[in-house]
Amino acid sequence: MKLLPNIKGHADIQPLSVGEMETLAQEVRQVIIDAVSKNGGHLSPNLGVVELTIALHRVFDFASDKIVWDVGHQCYAHKLLSGRFDQFPTLRQEGGISGFPRREESPADAFNTGHAGTSISAALGFATARDLHRQTHDVLAVIGDGSMTSGLSFEGLNNAGAHKTDLIVILNDNEMSISPNVGALSKHLNRIISGEMYNRLTKDVDVLLSKVPGFGSQMSNLAHLLEDAVKSVIKGLFVPGRHFEDLGFRYFGPIDGHNLPFLIETLESVKKLKGPRLIHVVTKKGKGYVHAEEKSGPFHGTSPFVVSTGKKVAAPALSYTAVFGKTMVELGQVDKRVVGITAAMPDGTGMVEFIEKFPDRAFDVGIAEQHAATFAGALAAEGFRPVVAIYSTFMQRAYDSVVHDVCNMNLPVTFAIDRAGIVGDDGSTHQGVFDLSFMRGVPNMVVMAPKDENELRHMLFTAVNHNGPSCVRYPRGNALGVPLDQRLHELEIGKAELLREGNDLLICAIGNRVPDAVEAARKLEKDGYSIAVINARFAKPVDTALIGAWAKRCGHILTVEENALAGGFGSAVFEELRSAGLGHIPGMALGVPDVFVEHSTQDSARKKFGLDADGIYAKAKELLKVRTELEKFVFEKNKKTELK
Repeated sequence: MKLLPNIKGHADIQPLSVGEMETLAQEVRQVIIDAVSKNGGHLSPNLGVVELTIALHRVFDFASDKIVWDVGHQCYAHKLLSGRFDQFPTLRQEGGISGFPRREESPADAFNTGHAGTSISAALGFATARDLHRQTHDVLAVIGDGSMTSGLSFEGLNNAGAHKTDLIVILNDNEMSISPNVGALSKHLNRIISGEMYNRLTKDVDVLLSKVPGFGSQMSNLAHLLEDAVKSVIKGLFVPGRHFEDLGFRYFGPIDGHNLPFLIETLESVKKLKGPRLIHVVTKKGKGYVHAEEKSGPFHGTSPFVVSTGKKVAAPALSYTAVFGKTMVELGQVDKRVVGITAAMPDGTGMVEFIEKFPDRAFDVGIAEQHAATFAGALAAEGFRPVVAIYSTFMQRAYDSVVHDVCNMNLPVTFAIDRAGIVGDDGSTHQGVFDLSFMRGVPNMVVMAPKDENELRHMLFTAVNHNGPSCVRYPRGNALGVPLDQRLHELEIGKAELLREGNDLLICAIGNRVPDAVEAARKLEKDGYSIAVINARFAKPVDTALIGAWAKRCGHILTVEENALAGGFGSAVFEELRSAGLGHIPGMALGVPDVFVEHSTQDSARKKFGLDADGIYAKAKELLKVRTELEKFVFEKNKKTELK
C-alpha cells in the first residue's frame, strides 16, 4: 500500500518509522519524476530536497509553523506532503497547481516566491509579526547556496542577526558532491562545535595566557585583544560557519541532507534553541534519477522528457536564446570591446559558448542583477561594450542600477532581455511583460524588439555600436526559422519598417506580435479591407513620422504588443501622436491588461488576451466597425446639412 496518497501533513508523517519515511521518499521522487516528465518543470532541485522536506514536515507543522522557500523551484515535495497529491498531475497546467509556492493554494504556502533571495527577509517579517502577536510558532527559510549570492539574502541575514528573534535558516548547499563520509563528518563537526575539543582548547588559551606576565585578572586592553584574536583563530579552524556566526547566527553543519535520522535529530535539537540559527545541509541535485544526477543543469528546469532515457520529447529547435548566443560569439570575434555578463544564468541566457571562447571577457556575477548593471556601467566607462544578458522578470531587480549607474551617465551598455513577454507555465512571478514600460521611461535608453531572429541579430549589432544605453527584448521559445543574414548591419535608431500598405486601418506592432499582425491583416484583406502594417522595431524612440503618416492616411490605428498596456508601447505611440497634433485619430491599444498572468501555455495566454492572429483580427474588426459607424454618422450629418 502506498504511503504518499494518505499524507496530508505533519500529523501523518510523525508516526512513520525511518524505514517508512525512506519508502515515502522513494514514492515522492517517483511522483515528481512522472509529473515533470509529462508537464515539464524543475526536476533536479526538487529531487535533491526530498529527504530534507520530509524531515521538515516531521519536525514542524506547517499548518501553524511558517516556511518560506527561496525561489520556490524546490517546493514540489512540500506540495505533495501538504495535501496536494491528488492535484499534482495538474502541475504547471492551466487551472492546475503552480510550480512555485502559492498562498492561494494552501495554508502551508506562507509566501509566494519565484525570484531568488527573498526567503530570509520574508521569514524575518513572519517572525517579527509572530513576536508582535505574542505567538510561539516556528519560522523557517530554506535557501540554496546559489541564492546566497543575492544581495537581498545578505540584507536579510544582516538584519536577522541583529534582530535576534527566533528564526531558522536552512542553507541547502547542492553544489558539493556527497560521499559516504559526509554524514559522519557533519556529526564530527557538530560535536567539535558543541563538544569537548573546541571548549577545551578555548579554556586552555585562558589558562595559558593567565600564566604570561601581565595577563592576570588585571589584563590590559592589548592583552584582551590578543586573547580574542587567538580564540578567533581557533574558532575559524573548527567552526566552518564562522561567517554566519559573525552575522549573529548559531551555525550547525554541514550535515548530510539525505540522512533522514540525522536530519530529524538535528532539526529537533535546533528547534529547541532560541535566536537566529542556520543549518547547513548538503544535498545532491537530481538525487534518485540518474539522468538528473549526471546532468543536473539541463534538468534544473526541463521540458517534457522520456523517463527511461532522459531524452526530451520534442527535438530542440533553434530558439531566440540560441540565436543571441551565436551572435554574441560573432560580435566578440570582431570587437574586443565586447564583454558578456550574466547573473548565474549562462545556460539559460545562451552565454555558454561566449564564456568558453572569451573567458577573459565573460563574467558570471551570480544572482546579483543589480551588481551586474553597475559592474557593466563601470566597464563601459572604461571603453568596453558590455552586453548584460538577463531574463525580463529578473531585470526588474536591476532597475535602480540601470537608471543610476548606466543611463544617468549615458554609458554604452546593452541589456539583452531574454524571456520578454509571456513565458507560459512558470507563472505570474516569471512573466516578462513589464520591461517595455519600465525601460522606456528612463532618459537616454533605446528600447528595441525584433520581429524575428534575423532582426534580433541586427539589433544586437546596433546596440553594441550605439554610443549610449540600449536594450533588446526577445521572447522565450523557438524562433521562426527565417534565414539568417551572414553579414550584420546597423539599424537606424528609431526607424520603423512598413511591411504592408493599406487605407482602412493601420496595425502597428512590435516584437514577436508583428508576424501575427501580418497574418491578421491578410485575414482582413479577405474580408475586403485594406490594412497597413508597420513593424515598429523601437518602443523608444518611436518613429512618429512613419507611424503618424500612415495613421493619418488610414484614419484609425491599432497598436499591438506583448507587454503590459500600462506605460507600454501603445502608450508611447499615442503620446507621440498627440504631441504631433494627431491625437484626434481614433485608435486602440492591444496588450496585456492590468493583471498578473497566471501559468498556462504561451499560446493559451496569448489567445486569452487577444494577442494571437485571431485576437488581433477581432480587435481590428471592432475598430473598423467603429470607423464605419463614424463615417455613416458623418455622412448622414452632411446629408442633412445639404438638404437644409
